[in-house]
Amino acid sequence: MTLLYIGALLFGGTHLFSILFPGLRDGLKARLGEKPWKGLYAILSLAGLVFLIMGYSQSRAGPATADILYEGWYEMRHLTMLLMLFAFILIGASHGKGYLKTWLHNPMSIGIVLWAGSHLLVNGQRADVWLFAPFLLVGLADILMSELRGKRPGHTPRIRSDVIAVVAGVVLYLVFAFGFHPYVLNVPVAG
Repeated sequence: MTLLYIGALLFGGTHLFSILFPGLRDGLKARLGEKPWKGLYAILSLAGLVFLIMGYSQSRAGPATADILYEGWYEMRHLTMLLMLFAFILIGASHGKGYLKTWLHNPMSIGIVLWAGSHLLVNGQRADVWLFAPFLLVGLADILMSELRGKRPGHTPRIRSDVIAVVAGVVLYLVFAFGFHPYVLNVPVAG
């Protein structure tokens, strides 16, 4: 679990620092230079992500009932699956210039919040919480701070982008739900 804790703190900490303290972030970026700052940020974030994955994998090697913080609401797995579909569509919408991005302002963070929150709804082991909670906190902080700062996408919306986001989101959802989850993670989502 130590790697999971370090990963959560590294990944969550770097992102929360950048979101919550833009003045400090910009000052550090000015002192280091943009490329070194981006390199440092990327290395810390990537290291955090690697530690999260390694720590979570190690935690799954133990007994399934170990370290249960709360009983996951397993009966809500169908809601989780529906929320995941929306999450993938919103993550896809964040890369285009569609109406979804214009209306929601921050579809990537909303998608991440749906992904993390829906997984926390049905999973209550300590490792699950340490994996998904940093993403939930970072996503919520980004949404809140973006709204408070009035951050808006500056583009003319195109329906084509929304169609691509929906199609890509559905395809990715199907791949993750019925391919990656059951065969790579060994955690079937249906049945």
